[in-house]
Amino acid sequence: MFEILTNKLQTVFKQLRGYGRLTEANIQEALREIKLALLDADVNYKVVKLLLQRVQEKAVGQEVLASLSPGQQVVKIVHQELVELLGQSYRKPRLASHPPTIFMLVGLQGSGKTTTAGKLARHYMSEGYRPGLVAADPYRPAAAKQLEVLAQELGIPCYSPLEGESPKDTCLRAVREAELQNFLIIDTAGRLHINQELMEELQGLKKALSPHQIMLVVDAMMGQEAVRVAEGFHNQVGIDGVVLTKQEGDARGGAAISIRAAIGRPIQFIGVGERLDALEPFHPERIASRILGMGDILSLVEKTEAMATEEEARVEQKKLRSGKFTLEDFLAQLRQLKKMGSLEQMLELLPAGLLPGKGKLAQIKGASLDERRLPRMEAIICSMTSAERRNYKIINGSRRLRIARGSGTSVQEVNQLLKNFAGMNKMFKSWPKQARNMGGRFRPFSGIFG
Repeated sequence: MFEILTNKLQTVFKQLRGYGRLTEANIQEALREIKLALLDADVNYKVVKLLLQRVQEKAVGQEVLASLSPGQQVVKIVHQELVELLGQSYRKPRLASHPPTIFMLVGLQGSGKTTTAGKLARHYMSEGYRPGLVAADPYRPAAAKQLEVLAQELGIPCYSPLEGESPKDTCLRAVREAELQNFLIIDTAGRLHINQELMEELQGLKKALSPHQIMLVVDAMMGQEAVRVAEGFHNQVGIDGVVLTKQEGDARGGAAISIRAAIGRPIQFIGVGERLDALEPFHPERIASRILGMGDILSLVEKTEAMATEEEARVEQKKLRSGKFTLEDFLAQLRQLKKMGSLEQMLELLPAGLLPGKGKLAQIKGASLDERRLPRMEAIICSMTSAERRNYKIINGSRRLRIARGSGTSVQEVNQLLKNFAGMNKMFKSWPKQARNMGGRFRPFSGIFG
């Protein structure tokens, strides 16, 4: 997420920090490079112009030029203006004072509305709501069936169209029948492009249902086209918020930066994977930090806090510091890590300077982990005896052969796991103190990355 833009901006900021003092000429050159980086990331030109104008006004002031760390001051200004551009703070969707709350999802075909409906249902289930899904797309083949499958997975009702029933009638029936549901999420029909027929149908649904929230679901990988789509829906239907899907595949980040500034409506969620739990609230300050390579520690804390209690975290930290972290602990963290989603996405939440290299999985010194290998690694450790898991150094050649046979893997894979485990323990001891402390706090990472 944002990889291309982040790397380019990091290069600009590194050069700025290298100057003992800044001049207006230095700042102008940096702003030119930032402009090129943003345009290359497919950020809307008007948005780029607005952002740079704000940064320039503040960055050429005497307070910045005369400061002891002018380069860092400029980075701070860019961060502040980026946060402002993205919406300042997280804007929660409006909920009904008297249930049911009705969310109406709109967007083009293929934007991910149906999957997003399931993700939103799961999100609000975790907050204590009882959601139901409504299939209001009678045109796309198997659209209702897909929504029914998601509802079944979540254990919630799905209201599908009856024979000859219009989308509006389906929605009104769902509202009447949803006595036990205090939340309805309506998956509306899309088209390959915006047309009058689609807009009239959505306007009719809006008038009949008076939804509390009309959410535009848009593919983040569309770049500037996403802005034009957002403007089209907002002008004709009126939207309250945006959900950006497929954000994990958008290495440029243009849509995330442009949409809010273009239509004045907040981005409220971002989809970061295919799983139903791969939906994150959109916090502008955290996203700005990610874009600038500062990491997103708060999101990482939120993802990991549910995995362990404070006491467990303190125990893990003590083990790491004392060098008593075992393969049994490693196995427990592997299992927790599998529940948290993509390994690479977790790494992106760490500040760029915390991990060796650029913080990408393949660039971590001493570790060659591939999340697709996690199940095989788990099988290898499960094939060890308790004594072997507590002290991997006793695992000789014959033991490695037995473990490989028992786990259905090769001796080479067993050797690689043991080598990685030893290397990561060694690497952890060489990390800065702040990183070691985080190992205990972020329990699922303490063994995997150190």
